[in-house]
Amino acid sequence: MKEPTINYLFKKKNSIKKEEIRAVLKVLKSGELSGFMGSAGKEFLGGKFIRKFEKSVEKFYDIKYAISVNSWTSGLITAVGSLEIEPGDEIIVTPWTMCATATAILHWNCIPVFADINKDTFCIDPSEIKKKITSKTRAIIAVDIFGYPADINAIKKVIKGKNIKIISDNAQAPYALNNGKISGTNSDIGGFSFNYHKLINTGEGGVIITNSKKLAERMRLIRNHGEAVIKNNKKIQNNIIGHNFRLGEIEAAIAIEQYKKLKNIVKERQNICRQLTKGLINLKGIILPKETKKITHNYYIYPMKLDRKIISTSRTKIINLLKKEGVQGLIESYGSINNLPIFKNKIAYGRNNFPWSLRKKIYNKDNCKISEELNKNIFFAIEVCLFKLNKKDIKLIIKSFEKVWKKILKKK
Repeated sequence: MKEPTINYLFKKKNSIKKEEIRAVLKVLKSGELSGFMGSAGKEFLGGKFIRKFEKSVEKFYDIKYAISVNSWTSGLITAVGSLEIEPGDEIIVTPWTMCATATAILHWNCIPVFADINKDTFCIDPSEIKKKITSKTRAIIAVDIFGYPADINAIKKVIKGKNIKIISDNAQAPYALNNGKISGTNSDIGGFSFNYHKLINTGEGGVIITNSKKLAERMRLIRNHGEAVIKNNKKIQNNIIGHNFRLGEIEAAIAIEQYKKLKNIVKERQNICRQLTKGLINLKGIILPKETKKITHNYYIYPMKLDRKIISTSRTKIINLLKKEGVQGLIESYGSINNLPIFKNKIAYGRNNFPWSLRKKIYNKDNCKISEELNKNIFFAIEVCLFKLNKKDIKLIIKSFEKVWKKILKKK
């Protein structure tokens, strides 16, 4: 049996260094692991490290308000709830995202409307958004999928003159440039994830950003049991359910240190993936990610497509051949969440009288044909987020691809 090209395991990603350890010890020695209280007063906004972290994020993104949360799922629920939406309102969302992006809409008894993706960027397609707008549309959630910015400028043109907000789900792209601006800063609300495999890692956590004082106030209320704090202002409480979405002091201390390194972390990931592109670009039948000076990629994963005019071998077989050569972190498809049972079967979330029957056509999976086509036998990727790849690793990944491509093109 032939020896695989890569006969060792890639080193796992670990961005936690001495700076984060010192910061954690500082919190532990203080004995104050959380400074939050669900009541009016100074502690409603959290402890010393939370407030310091939020100020640092505001400075980093040149944004007016940052609201930390204990996960980006919490952040999405908080962002959607801040829009003063009502049950039955519609929010347009991409099928290519983590399920939390759409279930955050269900949380407020609103209806997620799936608009198809762009076949080149994998982000929500503005022309498909246009087809899905109705009188009940209140917002659009645009996801920077795999670390590539959604086309916010084009989305703004589609919704011009309409009272529709934009939430940017930048979980996978904390420092991607979108026409000269950091992605997330050019929407009504943006936000980032700090889950362990993201570019910023606090274990769990996230942060929401906005320039709107009103939205920031509502998000702080949702984050911290808002109904227990505001007693007389009915307007600010409109359809608010407060939660414990509060980030701890330890995570905040880690995040402060991580943000100091973010530009370098992104640069390192970009260098790795640009080397991959340089090494793979001459292989026939493989379509690689692109970026420009104005629109940059954070490469949460390294996405690729098969050109079916050139490659007839099944994606599964190609993946298996690459795995035999020792390539790690390969994924064969990406979950089209419009096909999940809760959407496909029109299952109501918490209400028997939820008006799914009014919007049945939304959940027809054929409405997202590009998403389905890519998932069927075209899209695949490397989860570069899991590893700390070096030059040797990259060289051997490229060599593995070359060996596999030689086999599949020879058989054609």
